[in-house]
Amino acid sequence: MNIVIVGGGFGGVKAALELSKQKENSITLISERSYFQYYPALYSTATGHDYKESWAPLSDIFGQHSNVKIIKDTIVKFDATRRRVEGASGTSYSYQELILALGSVTTYFGIEGLDVYSYGIKSEEEIRRLQQHIFTEMSDGTDDEANYVIIGAGPTGVELAGALGEYVMTVRKHFGIRKRKLRISLIEAAPRVLPRLSEASSNRALKRLKSLGVHVETNRKVEKQTVDSLYVNGKALATQTVIWTSGVMNAPFYKYNESEFTFNERGKVVVDQFMKAREHVYVIGDNAATPYAGLAQTALHDAIFVAKHLMGSKKTYSAQLPPTVIPIGDTWALFEWKKLQFGGRMGAVLRRAADMIGYHDVLPMSWAIGAWKAGTKKSMLIPDNIETE
Repeated sequence: MNIVIVGGGFGGVKAALELSKQKENSITLISERSYFQYYPALYSTATGHDYKESWAPLSDIFGQHSNVKIIKDTIVKFDATRRRVEGASGTSYSYQELILALGSVTTYFGIEGLDVYSYGIKSEEEIRRLQQHIFTEMSDGTDDEANYVIIGAGPTGVELAGALGEYVMTVRKHFGIRKRKLRISLIEAAPRVLPRLSEASSNRALKRLKSLGVHVETNRKVEKQTVDSLYVNGKALATQTVIWTSGVMNAPFYKYNESEFTFNERGKVVVDQFMKAREHVYVIGDNAATPYAGLAQTALHDAIFVAKHLMGSKKTYSAQLPPTVIPIGDTWALFEWKKLQFGGRMGAVLRRAADMIGYHDVLPMSWAIGAWKAGTKKSMLIPDNIETE
């Protein structure tokens, strides 16, 4: 069977790995990047941990899978009648079955200046840019930043807020800066942090953040950003370091081909009980209109389901609520799964276990162990010789 998979994230990689078990399958994995990105660790890499915990070359993942071909391209066009997709390179790729696992992209909701002046941590490029900014600002032996501001108190924003202070202090020490005063601000438009979790978990997270010295502001509307200020609820906040962790939307591919799909009110692709958006076309992970889309565990669950369906399973799709484990500072994490909710060292232990499982789901064992161990190592800046290409 000729199967084309678009997307080299959790969903795409896992689907390819599962389908490659049937040697008669010929799988083409098309990705914008030549490496897999482990999103749960990006906040950690951004704050000084080893780059290996966040990136692994696709060639290493599929080195022993002779029926998987990796192509670096960006898919822009879709022809369901002829069963082919076309890349920005101009190359067309024909398929018998197509799996779309393109993930999400950042949106700034039209807020003036954020796309120009803010920083992000959702890719290697964004992390490099943020770290270079922090290093450059301190390279003269001073740290004049009044506020390090994080926008968005979802899991990524909360994780980053819990780790950023220690990282800034470490960089200060590197440059011999003795200044002790530090202000990390976390701004959220919703009434509470982690608004998608229970109120009890939200309160635990807030208490933990405050214990780390993070200044939390909720019910705040970000209006615009300039080179040296962020305007929130009509007031200017002095800052040159704003990190945007909020706002995602479906990959641009769907907008370019919107006549080919049906979307729900959130812009997600409507799929049937077998994850099909149309005949011979499956949509999984962040892109699909399923209850827990947007989580890595959901993308993995979707990938396994679709692979089994293509290999003959007749079962229908059933969404599964995955556990949520959010680290907030060292040796502390928030855990929530259904009615089980707690925070503390045990949560941190569970997060480390979850990361090991997550790595093992997509990486060869040697890479998985190395990536997991990398989470304990710190490096001041991502090495220039990072091997992701």
